[in-house]
Parts: sequence; C-alpha cells; structure tokens
Amino acid sequence: MDPKPRPNLDLQVAILRRLSPEQRLAKALELEELVREAHRAGLSRRNPGLADDEIRRLAAAEVLQWARRNS
Repeated sequence: MDPKPRPNLDLQVAILRRLSPEQRLAKALELEELVREAHRAGLSRRNPGLADDEIRRLAAAEVLQWARRNS
C-alpha cells in the first residue's frame, strides 16, 4: 500500500507518455537540476559558512561517495 495518496498519478503518467523522447529527456534533465539545487540548498543550510564553490565541491563529493557505495 502506498503510504501517500497520489490522486493525480494516473494523469501525470498519461501526460508523460504523450511526450516525445526528446521532451522526456528535457524533463528528466530539468528534474535532475532541481534535485541538485535542493541538495546544494540543504548543504548550504547545514554549512552556512561555506562559499558557493565549496558547497558545489561538497555536493559532488557526496554524490561520488553515494555512487561508490551503490555500484
């Protein structure tokens, strides 16, 4: 059982299925960037003294660490 109700899931799936492969890729890349921004924002909140370039390096290091653990 899904713990969170998703009343619009069927509609969302139908819309995504109507997209061309190029549109699906563009949407996936857009969503990936949103996830990256959210990740960096969380790191920035937890490390308020770090500069933007340091936050980006820390984010990249965390992603690499995750990838190594899960490969």
